[in-house]
Amino acid sequence: MARKGLIQREKKRQKLEHKYHSIRRSLKNEIRKVTSLSDKWEIYRKLQSPPRNSATTRLRRRCFATGRPRANYRDFGLSGHRLCEMVHTCLLPGATRSSW
Repeated sequence: MARKGLIQREKKRQKLEHKYHSIRRSLKNEIRKVTSLSDKWEIYRKLQSPPRNSATTRLRRRCFATGRPRANYRDFGLSGHRLCEMVHTCLLPGATRSSW
């Protein structure tokens, strides 16, 4: 189980990213359209003004059951360890254990 503070920090980042997403997208589109270098630098400065944690690259996918940040499967939203446990107990329909 991940520390609760880390999980809360990630939730805060998600809220910030959602809040500033449209602003960042519009500024990036402006940078593509503008041809003069001085105007691009001005828009780039505006792009740096929102909080750092509002950038999408700062988000980290976590297991929704345990909060583990690594070995996550997007299809299930679970970490590999929890996924294996659920497959072994037949809680995931359609998922089968591999045997070789």
